[in-house]
Amino acid sequence: MKEKLRVVLRRLGRLRRTSITVGILIAVVALFVTETTVLDQFELRTYDLRFVSRGALPTANAVVLAMIDEKSLATEGRWPWPRTKFAALVDRLSEAGAKVIAFDVGFLEPDENSELRLLDELIGTVAKLGTTDPKLAAMLATRREHADNDRALADSLRRSKAAVVLGYFFHMRGDRTTSAATPDAIARDLEAIDRSKYPLVTARGGASAPGVIPEAAAPEGNLPVLAEAARSSGYFSVKQDSDGVVRWMPLVIAAGDELFPPLSMLAAWHYLDEPRLMVKTGPYGIEGILLGDRGVPTDESGRLLIDYLGPPRTFPHVSIGDVLAGAIPAETLRDKIILVGAAATGIYDTRTTPFSTVHPGVEIHASVIDNLVSDRFISRPTWSELYDVFAIVVLGTLAAFGAARLGALPSLAFVSLLFAGHVFIARLLFVESGIWLNIVYPLLALVAVYMAVTVYQFIGEQRERRRIRDAFGRYVAPVVVEEMLKDPSRLELGGEEKLLTVLFSDLQGFTSYSERYAPREMIELLSEYYARMTERVFACEGTLKEYVGDELMAIFGAPVEQPDHARRACRAALEMKTHREAMSREWADRGRPPLHARTGVNSGIMLVGNIGSRYRFSYGVLGDNVNLGSRLEGLNKEYGTEILVGENSVALLGDEFRLREVDMVRVVGKLKTVRIYELLGLAESAPENGADPSAFADYAAALEAYRTQHWVAAAGLFEAVIAKRGTDGPSATMLGRCRAFLAMPPAEDWDGVYEATRK
Repeated sequence: MKEKLRVVLRRLGRLRRTSITVGILIAVVALFVTETTVLDQFELRTYDLRFVSRGALPTANAVVLAMIDEKSLATEGRWPWPRTKFAALVDRLSEAGAKVIAFDVGFLEPDENSELRLLDELIGTVAKLGTTDPKLAAMLATRREHADNDRALADSLRRSKAAVVLGYFFHMRGDRTTSAATPDAIARDLEAIDRSKYPLVTARGGASAPGVIPEAAAPEGNLPVLAEAARSSGYFSVKQDSDGVVRWMPLVIAAGDELFPPLSMLAAWHYLDEPRLMVKTGPYGIEGILLGDRGVPTDESGRLLIDYLGPPRTFPHVSIGDVLAGAIPAETLRDKIILVGAAATGIYDTRTTPFSTVHPGVEIHASVIDNLVSDRFISRPTWSELYDVFAIVVLGTLAAFGAARLGALPSLAFVSLLFAGHVFIARLLFVESGIWLNIVYPLLALVAVYMAVTVYQFIGEQRERRRIRDAFGRYVAPVVVEEMLKDPSRLELGGEEKLLTVLFSDLQGFTSYSERYAPREMIELLSEYYARMTERVFACEGTLKEYVGDELMAIFGAPVEQPDHARRACRAALEMKTHREAMSREWADRGRPPLHARTGVNSGIMLVGNIGSRYRFSYGVLGDNVNLGSRLEGLNKEYGTEILVGENSVALLGDEFRLREVDMVRVVGKLKTVRIYELLGLAESAPENGADPSAFADYAAALEAYRTQHWVAAAGLFEAVIAKRGTDGPSATMLGRCRAFLAMPPAEDWDGVYEATRK
């Protein structure tokens, strides 16, 4: 029942870990689904780092930037330039064989021209004077036409062999810069860009939900004369993320009842020879954009992730001053998309991108054009969110497994490997396939689960350590407790068979002192004695099993593995004897009784573990070899010895100790005979009381004569030992048996074994 209870408790422990893991995973998935701002900001940072770690990539060699730079201003005059400059630029680029000319510059207001203003004033004055000379009117009209820079640019746009795409921008709904134009003006502006809307739009399942596709309040378009002359017009509006970084390009903006493309889309469309251009919409927004036979991946709002190819100046730049001067080779411009923009200080816009905090806006459009032309995109496939959730669950579960099943350092290494592995896979898919997988949320699940389960494990281990210390702190040496803390499973109910050594030590005649001392004094005497003896057991790293009356029992070799358990037990027995003799001398000075003890040591296979019932259990040993150790302690009384050791222990000792074989006995209730030995001391120590060392050789010879039933010879030798040692308990015992056998010989089948008749 106790074992079943422990199994249930272990399962509850696992259940707690499971509950912690599941709870954290649910929380992280919820944060992922609700798009927590702080965590999303971290994810965007990892997205940017993926670009930086990937490094720059080669362009498709389709875009060349014609820049209004410092050199151009030096050669062509200060900004703003008259429209005739741009007319000349269009002519030059067209003659050089450019395929598309896209302007990241707006022509939103009429060109300020002093000659045109003078002619308009002159025409007005002539009209007021009522002059009706046809030749004068024709001359003024001709001069005005040639002085109109906007018309000059329009003429250049019409005759250009290259497709010219003008840029404009939208005032978006909700922006503080929303246009205050009247509905009629907005309608006229929308009509002016009507030719530039997406030519094909399909709707599946009805109109899209409001607010999904960005909606413009009004366009801020180019002059009508220019818009009509150009092949098409696209917006150059760019939306940055909340952290100020431009990562997306809106490929669709709704204005009125139509959907409009950006400058970059139209430039790529013309460059690809105007394939079918179609927007697919659905109930949840944009479902896709088709540019010919290639699909352009966008989110529901129609935004494209910009695959930046590198830092500023990744695309080739030419100075407009050099173009106008004819200094640029035609091969540089032929069959290219020429994107006209500004790079001079004070007249160009800069944006923050993953590669740079000062990135020219025109290069953002160049990056989008390159993506569209090369069919190379960064995307978040529909399955990526499922994968992200899957990664959250799997990494969190593996972190829980590692924290629960592995050690501190292995689990940390395991979780670190998972951490690095997920980052590696996410970066690899980004670099090789242009797929954006979430890094932050799965790693959050990994780290949170690992830390939570580790803390839970730590608290549980501390509780377990306290339990072990409470259970064993008074029974084993501190070093043994620390060893046990490494494997708390040893405290589970049940046991295992192991080769161990037990020590039994009983105070001789101590119970008779109860007549002389009060109970309190008896307890004090016994407590002091046990304290000194237990210290010796602990010094040899033994385990104190129990005190029973005036008997002490100790175990060596468990619960911590000790290959030299027999040696430790014998050392403990000798040290206990030495300290007991010292205590006797101390007690004699204080009028206390002398101390004499009998000790038995035996080794063998024993059942060791937590033994008991569901009501109570304790750590201990069971088995015949345990019982024999107790019998050896009692046999000391029979032979007049202090420490008797069984033959199993002697076989494990080697030459470290001085021993003598005392006899062969058969203890009560056992058929097996056992050779018993007296432990005399360490091999290097001198014989006690200066006794003749040859006495032990005489005893061995006497014992051999005894076993061969040469009673007279044996008796003489035992008497010699007594004479040499002064007194010798085993010799006196064996001498008595020899005399008894002389008077009454044993049976014919006597095997020299002494049958012990009492425990």
